[in-house]
Amino acid sequence: MYTLLIDMDSVICDLMTEWHSRYNRDYNDQLSVDKLKCWASEKYVKQECGDKIYDYLDEPGLFLQLEPLPHAIEVLKRLQQKYEILIVTSSRTYAYTEKEQWVEKHLPFIGKRNLIFTHRKDKVNGDLLFDDAPHNLIAFQSTGRTAIAMDYPYNRTVDVPRVANWLQFETYVHTYFRES
Repeated sequence: MYTLLIDMDSVICDLMTEWHSRYNRDYNDQLSVDKLKCWASEKYVKQECGDKIYDYLDEPGLFLQLEPLPHAIEVLKRLQQKYEILIVTSSRTYAYTEKEQWVEKHLPFIGKRNLIFTHRKDKVNGDLLFDDAPHNLIAFQSTGRTAIAMDYPYNRTVDVPRVANWLQFETYVHTYFRES
């Protein structure tokens, strides 16, 4: 059985909308994921905010508020019938517990026992990584395994296969493993 490694933030759940809405509220700005042309979010916020944009990721309750991306849950339910699914995510402060709670609420069929916290996804044993972070995509691909990007403006410089949504990812996975 093939093992799929699936990132959580901005792949399974919509981190950017909640994160940016908190910043936009506090700084009266219009930040959105479409404006991020690289991974460094601090380059796209008002100068008085700067690196403080990352402080929002430490706010208690942030990760509990995240909504699943369209079709993520239904596709994961179908994929877990044929593949082993491991959720691989990195985390900051409060997010460890909140991410476990999120998985238990939204993905009980996968469960927190299949949730791996790591900053080095390339070191996790799996056949394919579905992620959005450029550094994770590059590192995983450098191991000779396949990395698939959830397509966002900030990761378009990385030369990996990409999909725009979960339905496209499902089709890609079935085609990829049929051909390999």
